[in-house]
Amino acid sequence: MRTTDGFPSPLPAPDPTGLQEFAVLLRRMNGEFNRIAQEFAHAQGLHLTDVQALIAILDADSESDADAGAEAGQPMTPGRLRKRLNLTSGAMTACLDRLERTGHIRRVRSADDRRVVHLHYAEAAKELARDYFMPLARGTDAARGRFTPAELRVVVRFLAEMNRELALLRR
Repeated sequence: MRTTDGFPSPLPAPDPTGLQEFAVLLRRMNGEFNRIAQEFAHAQGLHLTDVQALIAILDADSESDADAGAEAGQPMTPGRLRKRLNLTSGAMTACLDRLERTGHIRRVRSADDRRVVHLHYAEAAKELARDYFMPLARGTDAARGRFTPAELRVVVRFLAEMNRELALLRR
């Protein structure tokens, strides 16, 4: 398309809050998180799936979304983790065996029902992960510091809504 003076029409400026820009930024951020997780997995002799399992186990105690349902705030179990990661029973067992053998998790039988096994992130492994991911934590805190509390509330609301939508897609 041309303007009345014969020159091509300028392309519309990209919308910084449009869907396209969000998609690009979210993909980039996800790619960087995946790269960091892959490097941690490699350094620990783990698979990327093992790191995803560790994250789910760590986050289990703080779950408050619809994805956790009645299990919100409860320790992770092998069955729940298997569903979360979409693994077969055999793959889940192999993952948990690796994590337990390398000292990252502990399997603890429930006091209420001995048939139930709870998965806990081992304290020494938590400290190791905390040290490894400290640069990411500092970077996150630096980025947060460039926003007002009101802006951060909007960011948190957006991320919570994105997680809710992603959980719906998984079902």
